Amino acid sequence: MKIPNNYILDTNVPKTANLAVGGVGVTLENYDCVMSCISLLEKITSTKDKGLVLDASDEIFNEYRGQLNLGGSPGQGDAFMKWLHDNRWNFPEEDRVNITKHNDTYVEFPEHQGLENFDISDRKFVAVSNAHPNKPCIYQAVDSKWWGWKNALAEVGIEVHFMDEKYIQAIYQRKMGNANE
Repeated sequence: MKIPNNYILDTNVPKTANLAVGGVGVTLENYDCVMSCISLLEKITSTKDKGLVLDASDEIFNEYRGQLNLGGSPGQGDAFMKWLHDNRWNFPEEDRVNITKHNDTYVEFPEHQGLENFDISDRKFVAVSNAHPNKPCIYQAVDSKWWGWKNALAEVGIEVHFMDEKYIQAIYQRKMGNANE
């Protein structure tokens, strides 16, 4: 795994961090994932060199805004949203990446047979990584479909970091087992 100096966060990372509010969303199974999400958000929001990468057209920001509380509470994911709202215009210019919408995908989305059925709503994260000069790692918490796409993404030079590999693998295996029934 490359040492990250840039981050792209799937929306489920701050949403998963929000599960810690009151502890009601945290289980023995997802505890490590939730805590890893909180730690990553704290690292990003407290580091001088932020490193968060977004698209210049605000598709990622708008998705966050639609699923997190802009007021900054009650959860760590909501605090991240407020921080992002207040600081995103201070990011280095190269960390606000231009991506070009083309029908239901992006020009910057890599062509690979293993990515043909990639979720349309998640393509923006991959397009941003692919368009950025450092091809930053995409952080993923609970969307197990990404586990099935990680090898194809790696083949086009895009790394996915799972906040808790054991947890995501277990989710993926359960879904694959149910799909085979």
